[in-house]
Order: sequence, then structure tokens, then C-alpha cells
Amino acid sequence: MSNTWDTEVDVLVVGSGAAGLSAAIRAADAGLRTVVLESTEKWGGTTNLSGGGLWMPTNPLMKVPDSVDDALTYMDAVIGDVGPASSPERRRAYVESVPEVVGFLARHGVRWAVAKDYPDYYPDRPGGKIGRSIESEPFNAKLLGDWVEQSRCDESVPLPLKTDDVWLLTRAWSTWSGFARGVRFFFRTLGGVVRGKKLYGIGAALVLSLMHIVRKQGTEVLLSTPLKSLVVEDGVVVGVVASRPDGSTLRIRATDGVVLAAGGFAHNTQWRQKYHGVPGYSSAAAGDLGSAIEIAEEAGARLALMDDAWWGGSVPSPDPDGKAMFAVAERSMPFGIVVDSQGSRYTNESASYIDFGHAMLERDKTVPAVPSWLIVDARNRRRYLNSALAQGGKKLREAGIVRKAATIEELATMLDMPKLRSTVDRFNGFARDGEDLDFGRGRTAYDRYYGDPRVKPNPNLGTLEKGPFTAIQLVPGDLGTKGGLLTDADARVLDTSGAVIPGLYAAGNTTASVMGRTYPGPGSTIGPAVVFGYRAAEHAATRHDR
Repeated sequence: MSNTWDTEVDVLVVGSGAAGLSAAIRAADAGLRTVVLESTEKWGGTTNLSGGGLWMPTNPLMKVPDSVDDALTYMDAVIGDVGPASSPERRRAYVESVPEVVGFLARHGVRWAVAKDYPDYYPDRPGGKIGRSIESEPFNAKLLGDWVEQSRCDESVPLPLKTDDVWLLTRAWSTWSGFARGVRFFFRTLGGVVRGKKLYGIGAALVLSLMHIVRKQGTEVLLSTPLKSLVVEDGVVVGVVASRPDGSTLRIRATDGVVLAAGGFAHNTQWRQKYHGVPGYSSAAAGDLGSAIEIAEEAGARLALMDDAWWGGSVPSPDPDGKAMFAVAERSMPFGIVVDSQGSRYTNESASYIDFGHAMLERDKTVPAVPSWLIVDARNRRRYLNSALAQGGKKLREAGIVRKAATIEELATMLDMPKLRSTVDRFNGFARDGEDLDFGRGRTAYDRYYGDPRVKPNPNLGTLEKGPFTAIQLVPGDLGTKGGLLTDADARVLDTSGAVIPGLYAAGNTTASVMGRTYPGPGSTIGPAVVFGYRAAEHAATRHDR
């Protein structure tokens, strides 16, 4: 080993979310010496704070028939041609790898569950299905001992929640199916407590499961060790320079490859303004600053899709340093609408969150719509769970993020919305007839997934008639950014000419997404992160063999 290196490994992984940990697991399984670097003092990344679902078409847990051709047909229909980030080769590599990756992680200990009722986000398009998403079963954090204290689990509540619970728990006190799921969830939680377990669900369950494997494999994870630069010799990435917790320099040689899986640039305000025109209201983890993207670009990497993100309407935090609270079911349930600054509707409130986010940003170009307002009547507030209000209703009201009035007229005056009354009257007519003639709300299985089957004739509509009325501010939040390094089917980073940069791989939100500018189904962020993290390490293993 050269005296210029402090240590040498086969594969160096930068980032400790789903993409990075999947790469580390596959590399260690291949017998490669592997080290993971995490820039912050906590491991887990944005995965730890996410819903934890993985959109995995053709996965072996599916309850309905699926095929590679059906999945590719669907991706072609909803993604379209967005350039090399979502090339036919990358789409096929993703879909064809799913059964192998799911089986591989299951053999290492991940306990998978299928979200059998969760539809693709465009289930009416060719190849669309219901039930392609999977997730980790709730995980006992005590299995990781003191190491869990260094994770982002302290930013979430230790509850054994599953993705497949959320749609029913939203209406736990208004429908029998919701109540039944609430009872199941209660006894699942109680069972964990009685057995002395500390169960986490959704995103935390996935990242804890992956880290448990990493620890069993003996892979070292270095916290507070940010990447500073790549070391390139004769056009090949051969190692990295990082910074130790004490500020000193750490030079690591990586003989078979460096995998960048350090997230996107959700909290880089300068880049958000440059590429998105908004300061960013993100739910992503701290440390999502784009440094890995910037460092790779300096080494010649090509960028793509930098102007997009995994958008979604979010309730802004009342705290200056707080995270926006993602709103999904809240804007889809009956007896509510979303309006711009004038009081006009401008999109299907039940659409997928990325479509809703895109619609808000597009509307804002002509009519101020950032922020928009979710307007609900008393029945909506009484019947359905609103996560943001449950977490901090008093603070939100004090900050003016939530407003309340006895009548629509009073609310319109309070918010200076001259068109609100006429908008509500028009919408109420649609609700009574059961058809949204303006935006088609409630038309698809995805729309109705977050609806109330007791509300007839359309489970997503419902008149706004019963006061008091509540207005909740919505901004264009996100689950992270979509743009980043351009990669090929093996997760190899490409340079500005389209050629492979040998020794450099990337996965997750550090890369330009294979999903292009849309969101085909639940888990379309984490699914590709895991698959391409796996494929990166697998290709690095072939370099080692050679």
C-alpha cells in the first residue's frame, strides 16, 4: 500500500441510507473489504424518515400476476422519453433485477411484507397494477444495541407502523375497515411492548434491517466523516479524501470502486433556488446538501434532471429549522379542496404527490399558489386523521399556517380570496353528482385509495357545508431531489461525453432518477435506490475478479 493512503479497501460506500447500505451488503457478501462513510453524526439518511416502501414490479411477494413486459410497458407509458437517466437499458436492468435483489436481502434477514392494496399511481395506464410495493416488517431496534442511538430513529416515533396501515388508519374512527385496522395496529404495538421489543415501522424498519445485516457482516461505518474529494489516476477513480470527526484528513484507497449514495441536495438552499426557484421545504434528512454530486461533477461527471424533485404538497413547519410535513391522505379525503391565493381550484387534489407538486409550481407561474390552502369542513376534521394538526396544531395556528372560520365567507375574507365562495359552490355540485368535471378527482383506484367508501357517490368528494371551516397552508415540499449524476444500467457514473468513469458508481438521490419526472408507484424512490446500490456493488465485484 502506498504511503499516501491511510487505509485501503475494495469498495468504499459514501452514504448510509437504503442505497448505500444495499451496496455495502452486496459488496461484503462478495467477499470485498468494504467501508461506509456517513457525513453526519447519524446514520440512516432520508430512508430512515421515509414511508419505507419500495416499488418493486415482478417481486415474488405480489398477489397479482406481473411480468417484466407489463412493468416496462407501464414505465414507458407514464415516464415517457426523458433522456438517458431513464433509458430503456436502465429501466430493464431495474425491473429484471427486482426478484434477485428481494430474494438476496430476504436471505440475509430482511422480512418483507407486500402492500397488496396499494395501487400504482396511474393504475389506469397500460401495464398498471395494484400491489407492486413492498416494505420491511417492523424491526426491533434493540437488536442493534447502542448503535441505534447513532441513527435517525430519534427523529421518528417507535411504532410498528406499516405503509399498508396508513390508508386505513386515516379513517380509523369513521369506517369499520379503518377501525379494524386500528385495533390490529394497537395489538401489534402492545405485543411488541409486552415482549420487550422496541419496534419501528416504515422507513426506520427498512434502514434498521439493512444496518443489522451490515453490522453482522462486520462492515465498518464511519460517522461524521464527509467526503471531500475523489482521487483520480489516469482517468480512473482509485480512492477518496475524507475528513475525520476531528477535522484531520483521511485518505482511503478503493481498489474496486467508490459508490456515491449520499442523497441529493434537498437542503442546499442556493441550489434549490438555482434549479427549482424555491428555497426548499423538504422532508429529507439533514446533510442532504449535494456535496457528493458537486464533487463528482468536478471529476467530470454529467448531471441530469437537476430541475426536478420528488415533490408533494406539504404543511410548512412553524419552527424555522423544522421539516415540512408531507400531506398525502389529508388533501385526498372528502369534504376538502385545495385552492390558490384567489380561492380557485387548479388540480386534482387526490393525484399522486409529485403531480400535485408539479401542478402547484406550474399554477404559481400565472396565479400565486405558493402557498396554497387546503380548505376542509367540520366533517373532514372530525372523521379523518390530519398528521400535521395531530403533531402540532397549536403551533401551526399561532404561526398562521392554520386558520379557522365559522363560514366560507368569513374564511374568504380572512384569506383575501375573492373566488372561494364560487369555487366551493361549483365543487359542491360535483360532490352531489359524484363527478369532478374540472379535474376528474376520484376517477382512478389510486385516487380512491385515500378516500372514504362511505361517502357516496364518489369517495373522494364531499360537499363543504358544515362549519367551522379550517384552512391549512400547503407549500411545494418534497421527499428529496430527483436530479444528480447520470449513470448507466450498472450504476456506473458517466462523464459529459457519455463515457463511463471507471471506478465510480452512484445510486439513490445522488443520481438522476430512472423514474424520470414522475412517480410510477409507492416506493419509486427507495426501490431504485436499493436495486442500483446492489447493481453497483455487483459490478464492482466483477472488477475485483478481473
